Amino acid sequence: MLGTIVNSLAIIFGAFVGLFIKGGLKPRYREILMSVLGLSVVFIGISTALEGMLSDEAKPVLYIVSLVIGSLIGESLKIEDRLESFGNLIESATKSKGGNISQGFVTGSLTFCVGTMAVIGSIESGVQGVHTTLFTKAVIDGVMALVFASTLGVGVMLSAVSVFIYQGLLTVFASLIQPYLTNEMLVEISIVGGIMITAIGVNTLEIKKFKVGNMLPAIAVPVIYYIPPVIRFMQTIYSFIN
Repeated sequence: MLGTIVNSLAIIFGAFVGLFIKGGLKPRYREILMSVLGLSVVFIGISTALEGMLSDEAKPVLYIVSLVIGSLIGESLKIEDRLESFGNLIESATKSKGGNISQGFVTGSLTFCVGTMAVIGSIESGVQGVHTTLFTKAVIDGVMALVFASTLGVGVMLSAVSVFIYQGLLTVFASLIQPYLTNEMLVEISIVGGIMITAIGVNTLEIKKFKVGNMLPAIAVPVIYYIPPVIRFMQTIYSFIN
């Protein structure tokens, strides 16, 4: 768990510095930073998605289906509304004037949790006791948290909780999860996650409002698809059709 703890603390520290910087920024500088942040997030999302799409193991239909099914599930569960309510509750309790807490929380959580470094690093930490990948990720996340918090506020700091729970669970159950993690699964997760991060960037730029929170279940669809029993079931259906 050492790697995950360091990663979470790096996010908290980076966000704290970002909040300190934000307090001394004039409105016009905040607007500039928001624009730069939005473009940066869009670039991160597109590069993450393209890296997976260009892989020979990518299945174009799967990530589309994942986003459709995941978004429908998220809409039915009203995940975005619940995140907004959670953010508003914290904002009211703390009388925070630091921006949209739920936006910072979702932006930080997705950006820091989605990607192969989070998965592979947690598995290495749990199985081999090697924390190098997560230490490297901690440095990257800390810098990004500083930039995010300087524009999106305290919600970014709360995303450290998401990272701790997500990577912590992967680390604890690493020996059980590892046999089921395939390159194909990781590729699809990266594609779906990259598209979601791109949507966050578009939201930040205020080009169009996507309910990214409702897309969260889409991450689970490739995982379910590549579980061996599910694969055998799909192969049976395919054989029957042909």
